[in-house]
Amino acid sequence: MMTLDVTVVNVALADIAGSLDVGLARVQWTVSAYSLAFGALLLTAGALSDRIGRKTVFVAGMGLFTLASAACGLAPDADTLIAARAAQGLGGSLVFAPSLALLAAAYEGPRRQAAIAAFAAIASAAGALGPVVGGLFVSGLGWRWIFLVNVPIGVLAVAGALARMPGTPASPDEGAARRRIDLPGAVLAVAALLALHYPLTVGPEAGWTSPRVLLPAAAGIVLTAALVAGQRRGDGLIDLALLRIRALSGAAALGFLARMSSLGVLAFTTLWLQSVHAYSPLEVGLHLLPLTGSLLLAGLFVARLQRTFTPHALVAGGFGLQGLGLLALAAAASGAAGAGGPDWTATTAGLVLLGAGGAVIFPPLMGVAVGAVPEERTGLASGLTNACYPLGTATGVAVFGALFAARLGSGLGGAADAPVRDAVGTGRLELLDPALRPLARSAFSGAYTAVCLASAAVCLLGVLAARTLRDGPAGTARGPAGPAARAARTTRTS
Repeated sequence: MMTLDVTVVNVALADIAGSLDVGLARVQWTVSAYSLAFGALLLTAGALSDRIGRKTVFVAGMGLFTLASAACGLAPDADTLIAARAAQGLGGSLVFAPSLALLAAAYEGPRRQAAIAAFAAIASAAGALGPVVGGLFVSGLGWRWIFLVNVPIGVLAVAGALARMPGTPASPDEGAARRRIDLPGAVLAVAALLALHYPLTVGPEAGWTSPRVLLPAAAGIVLTAALVAGQRRGDGLIDLALLRIRALSGAAALGFLARMSSLGVLAFTTLWLQSVHAYSPLEVGLHLLPLTGSLLLAGLFVARLQRTFTPHALVAGGFGLQGLGLLALAAAASGAAGAGGPDWTATTAGLVLLGAGGAVIFPPLMGVAVGAVPEERTGLASGLTNACYPLGTATGVAVFGALFAARLGSGLGGAADAPVRDAVGTGRLELLDPALRPLARSAFSGAYTAVCLASAAVCLLGVLAARTLRDGPAGTARGPAGPAARAARTTRTS
């Protein structure tokens, strides 16, 4: 539910704009408001869950997410919808931040590996399924149901959590620390992440030299410095000593790169499919099923692979698969530029490899993140790792968007006036004069090829950076299957 709601709204923007009688640019904030709120609170929510209890934070977040979903579905105007989406993002972050810590506490050994692998596969597949689910609801029941469907699911999740989820009581020596909440640190953490995330969200539209981008970016740097300075005393919200654990910081950085190279490219893949064959949102979602299916199918085998291979080997292999998939998509786009249509064999192979790579990368990273720290700090580790995911997605969209726009303008040449550039950049080639469409298709495919190649370079960086996972504690560097790993985990759990 949390990751699905990042992408499910994209296909409904035109219907929402028409229903609420506002411009499309305004209603796009229904996407940004959720993303910004979700990403900004993850680190703080993870740290707070260590202090006041992970079950408490999870249930509060699910309740807020459910109520906000109802408000979204019943919103009478755009302002109400945007505010409700921000509240929905806050609730989503409270649910998502302690999730890994809850799984780590509930399972041990191979069952923990299987649980984290299932969690990672479903979360990743949900993001890719957003266009399909959104298209089905918008075409069948109307846009409001993409939000209202969350309500009964959320009620069941709250009831299930209250009935079955174990609590996380504080140990006697940690009780006082858990009860004291560092409110200034919490506010600074939220503000810093929000200030860093906001420029990445508005940059492609406002321009990277706009005050709307430069001022929040500068504020983000200042707030981050203030947060670090305030947390050096050792008893604040965030234990900075944990960031010196190379395996944990490496897992967070690698998660950032993995999201950048996968979901950062997904928006351009969707536009490329729309521009080549003028597919509807639902048709595009169906053509992305090889990506979703490979995520889920490969996720079924990751737990077994973790018993054989080290996290370093799996993560490096996953980045390698993603890189090969992106090269295949680049080849398909390059062929489409000349032949007027995509090579579906190369496209399908690229999507399958991209999905399989993501399925292999994330479970080991999540396991490393919660296995590299003491049990009472797993909430912070979970929040830190999860906070890097939306930032990676936003950075990918921003960086690849700038590259895409530059290559698109170069490909269009003298035809690159504003209306043509806008139509091609959004994949609406049907708005162009028929004489311009071959040039536009070629320019779009060339720009998408450049994005895929740049993302493949990010995957290469991920392959090289995966070696940081070698230096984790026993059970992290040497893989979940080893005796030292099981002994370490059993000791921490006990």
